Amino acid sequence: MLDAIAAILEKPFATLPEMVRANAKERPGHPALIQDERTLSYAGLDSLVERVAASLQRDGFTQGDVISVCAASSIEYVGVFLGGLRAGVAVAPLAPSSTADSLRGMLDNAEARLFFVDAPVREAMGPAELPHQARCIALDGSSVGLAFEQWLVPEGVQAGAVQAQPEWPFNLIYSSGTTGVPKGIVQSCGMRWNHIHRAARGGYDESSVTLISTPLYSNTTLVSFLPTLALGGTVVLLGKFEAGEYLKLAQRHRVTHSMLVPVQYQRIMARPDFDSYDLSSFKVKFCTSAPFNPAVKSDVLARWPGGLIEYYGMTEGGGACELRAHEHPNKLHTVGKPQPGHEVRLIDDNGVEVPPGQKGEIVGRSPAMMTGYHRQPAKTSEAEWFDPSGLRFFRTGDVGMFDEDGFLVLMDRKKDMIISGGFNIYPSDLEAEVLRHPDVAEVAVVGVASEAWGETPVAFVVLRESATASGEQVMAWTNERVGKTQRLSGLRVVDELPRSAIGKVLKRELRDNWPASVA
Repeated sequence: MLDAIAAILEKPFATLPEMVRANAKERPGHPALIQDERTLSYAGLDSLVERVAASLQRDGFTQGDVISVCAASSIEYVGVFLGGLRAGVAVAPLAPSSTADSLRGMLDNAEARLFFVDAPVREAMGPAELPHQARCIALDGSSVGLAFEQWLVPEGVQAGAVQAQPEWPFNLIYSSGTTGVPKGIVQSCGMRWNHIHRAARGGYDESSVTLISTPLYSNTTLVSFLPTLALGGTVVLLGKFEAGEYLKLAQRHRVTHSMLVPVQYQRIMARPDFDSYDLSSFKVKFCTSAPFNPAVKSDVLARWPGGLIEYYGMTEGGGACELRAHEHPNKLHTVGKPQPGHEVRLIDDNGVEVPPGQKGEIVGRSPAMMTGYHRQPAKTSEAEWFDPSGLRFFRTGDVGMFDEDGFLVLMDRKKDMIISGGFNIYPSDLEAEVLRHPDVAEVAVVGVASEAWGETPVAFVVLRESATASGEQVMAWTNERVGKTQRLSGLRVVDELPRSAIGKVLKRELRDNWPASVA
């Protein structure tokens, strides 16, 4: 590890922009960012970050203010994000896939006075006006706002020094919206400092080359992206994910680290040419954000060099679990054990902790926890659980249980559990069974209204290209193998499952696309 970075890590608290500057002084020519054929050194990145910070200060931005970014991943996007932090300003990265109404709502909630955007996003919003306080800056230099280069102060202009504090907001990460209107999750500078420390213990250093294949607005991405830059590594930005392009970049840049979501692993491993790529540079791969099929984990361990670590937790923070799959190949059905300093418990519907060996809602606490939902104190209270001694935990909404070795087994989302004729049905149990059929590539099970049972399970299935079975045959095959109360009442073959940008299946959309009621 670089001496300057090692010294910073000894401090009780430091900031990411401080670490970027240290890297720029120690290795100014080392590549910090690679985007297509563009490369930006640490000296260049530090200069860009300084210009953004100075531009924000010129415009009157101070601690407590918020800027927002909604665009494809780019060098300019990174400069705005880190420049905001250097100026002491919180950053609200938004999903380009959001609806126009949702984007306006998030901008209004964040009270963002600057909206950094690219042409595709702004044009997709249509003619509707932005919130009155939001001024548009075009990151791509297009006509949808003031061009980014025009907005920036000239080279060499210095920003005033800002000494960030651990409790200051670092970013507002808006929830995916898969369960309703997105909520602004306030993550502090101290919380992100804890994440960087964890990454330093997990193998990131100045030799790391991290391939970013998920959007920069996602906490999933930031967990890998931020520590790479903090510790002096190189970030390779991939635009829209495509498995073949990912593999080409991984081989070309001798990638050592990467964070992927389960569906990306699935698509990469399914490529017939996977074994032709040289991936021997990989040290470790990470996964989070959605359930990770044990069979795919096993395939990754068998054919992809380097370790495999799965994280389970929430953007809100709280207790996180870690499965080092390469060290525990017999625990691939779990999400591992709580990380050091993290506490995970299980509670029942009445908020009472359940005895060992029983299922319950997962709640957790750790040094890395959000401040709260931005300007939504009632929502924050709903997410909290306090133990009898007054310790604060966050509810996950997931149901799980610990096995005899202390590894956490996920059952399902609490809201996704199906109650049919008085019986609790976990969709994940059914999905695991359907996936055993050799013709099934992907499946999602949801509960829909039933005249006879109140609620009943139905499945949406993506078949493999080589499939010979019909949907009716897959459903009959499944129902022969599950209990009477678990049997599917319907199955629909679809070309693809609706997913968020980070791979979560949008089950609400599936429910909405099923007839109002079945018998």
